[in-house]
Amino acid sequence: MKAVIQCGGKGMRLRPHTSILPKPLLPIGSRPVLELLLKWLRRNGIKEVFITTGYLGHLIRSVCGDGSQWNMRLNYTQELEPLGTMGPLSLLREHLDAPFLVLNGDVLTDLSLNQFVHYHRGHQSILTIATATRAMKMDFGVIDERAGRVTEFREKPEVSHLVSMGIYLMDPAVLDRIPSGIPFGFDDLMFQMLEEGACINVFKHSGMWLDIGRAEDFLKAQDVAWDEQSAVFAASTQPERHLPTVALA
Repeated sequence: MKAVIQCGGKGMRLRPHTSILPKPLLPIGSRPVLELLLKWLRRNGIKEVFITTGYLGHLIRSVCGDGSQWNMRLNYTQELEPLGTMGPLSLLREHLDAPFLVLNGDVLTDLSLNQFVHYHRGHQSILTIATATRAMKMDFGVIDERAGRVTEFREKPEVSHLVSMGIYLMDPAVLDRIPSGIPFGFDDLMFQMLEEGACINVFKHSGMWLDIGRAEDFLKAQDVAWDEQSAVFAASTQPERHLPTVALA
């Protein structure tokens, strides 16, 4: 199976750090996020990867090269203008002729790709979304009412939602829905497929998942000891810390 890693974004939520490096090259410990992601793919049997680049893409190509250091083959696309999250896939139509994996270049997880692929194939869907449950604390007291009368009050409750992990399995038929040369986001794809009544499935993951594009998850990732053979070796109990300073070598 081939994989596509989306690395074209500007990482605005992690500024000013992403003014120096593209988000996939930000360090987790001593290694770039993208290196950890590529090694995770390699451990899961994926050897051919397409990396979509835009902002500071030359740095990504310089660091990762052709992938031979990880016994992988890396290919790159370069966006002249931002194409959104799904738009860059239109540049790869001729290369993606079988089910393929798409993932954001800022995720770290212990998701089993074997189970994910087996689920996708078993449910005969053209799109399966890897999901996790995230609890979000409200900053306000929540009031339920009926006919103007308060029926329940909850002080700053936590609300749980099933959210996309930024990891997808797609059949080539999905590419037919992605226009060429214009920005096209995952939200655009979802709205279009739901309107068509197309089959979209979710795979629920209960293990580790970090979106290092969020400052909170980026800090959590710094407190994990990453190992060559496993996704996570051990979590440390570090005190609260600030975002690390990053600089070009």
